[in-house]
Amino acid sequence: MGELNLIIMISVFTITIFVMLSRPFGLNETVPTSIGALIVLLAGIVPLADVARIFSIVSGASLTIISTIIMSIVLDSIGFFRWIAVNIVQRSNGSGIKLYIYINLLCFFMTLFFNNDGSILITTPIIIHIVHLLKLKPHQMTPYFISGALIATAASAPIAVSNISNLIALKIVGLSLNSYIQMMFVPAMLAIIVIAVLLYRLFHRSIPKKIRKVPIKWNEGSSRYEYTHPLSAHEQPKIDWLLFKVSMVIVIATRTSFFVLSPFGVSIEWIGLTGALLMIAARWIRMKKGAFDIITKTPWHILLFAFNMYVLVYGLKNVGLNTFLTAHLQNYVHGSGLQASLIMGLLLTVFSNIFNNLPAVMIGTLAITDLGLAPHMTQITYLANVMGSDIGALLTPVGTLATLIWMYLLKEHGIPMTWGKYIRVTILVIPVGLIVGLCSLYYWIEWFVY
Repeated sequence: MGELNLIIMISVFTITIFVMLSRPFGLNETVPTSIGALIVLLAGIVPLADVARIFSIVSGASLTIISTIIMSIVLDSIGFFRWIAVNIVQRSNGSGIKLYIYINLLCFFMTLFFNNDGSILITTPIIIHIVHLLKLKPHQMTPYFISGALIATAASAPIAVSNISNLIALKIVGLSLNSYIQMMFVPAMLAIIVIAVLLYRLFHRSIPKKIRKVPIKWNEGSSRYEYTHPLSAHEQPKIDWLLFKVSMVIVIATRTSFFVLSPFGVSIEWIGLTGALLMIAARWIRMKKGAFDIITKTPWHILLFAFNMYVLVYGLKNVGLNTFLTAHLQNYVHGSGLQASLIMGLLLTVFSNIFNNLPAVMIGTLAITDLGLAPHMTQITYLANVMGSDIGALLTPVGTLATLIWMYLLKEHGIPMTWGKYIRVTILVIPVGLIVGLCSLYYWIEWFVY
């Protein structure tokens, strides 16, 4: 029976991941994972007694991510992201390098304030709008698209609330949000800075130094002209500035409350959902606009998707994957913290680029809990786990759902982007950034945290 369960589990997991990543006929990733999870449950590989526990692990993280996506939908509906696109172009003042820097900063902060998948969904259309607006040539577009995607996705590492897999794993190891940011923010930022510098060095010849500018009238009826990019009058977004300011206050207050209130036992999903409801209410009061667009645009399937993935990973655990991993990792992670950091980070990089980072980080985290490590070693290996799944996973497009979404959006808009073009960039920057991040993670924790 045990051998049969092993064969069923490996077959179901392999087919599910393949269908999820290839998405034939545009199939939503929830469909194959639901079928796979149902087979695993019916086969008894994951007993029904574990279902409630699995749901409690994934529900909070999923609702937190959903709340941030709702906030982004509200901001989009009031013209916030279009306003950003226009202002980025104007403030670059004809400099392609300034435009490159602004786009990377936009992608970084969007992930920090929302989440990696939401950031990709928001920033990719903005960048597409900008490069089309400026009529850039295909080779000139590439630096903006690839660097933006890599920075947006890597930016989920410094704080746990920007990535659903980080939040789920955080709950498993029992690490608080504040402890996470204390130990992870600096090493992750060093890795991101290294990646950003290498990207610029790699792309600096392709980035247009000057972008054509023409004089346009800034305000109707005004005699003042400002030299900027060719934006027609209809490109100037109309913003309800009072609603804009209220919304930004709510977003910032919500993100701050995650770290201020969670130490007092307030669940982060309730903080996130409260912020989302306040933004919906503010928009209704100001614009008399209901929640229909939010209900239809919010990816509610995230909760089911995360649950399905955890059932599959729990099934792998039950057929012996964790036993196998712990048996082979024991001798390597119990000694040197630096060695443990490098091994777990590189292992998760490999796992993530084979079958995506969400199941990879779950598998790695469950294995860590069975290793019987001292508390500080558990934290080092867990955070290295996250570093590999958030940054190392960027080596190939299959590594993260955010990167797959990005590839899909570019294809939908007719932007030429191949796996080869992507990997020729990532192979030169991601391994270096990852190693810097994993080494600095160990030394930061050993020298400054403990």
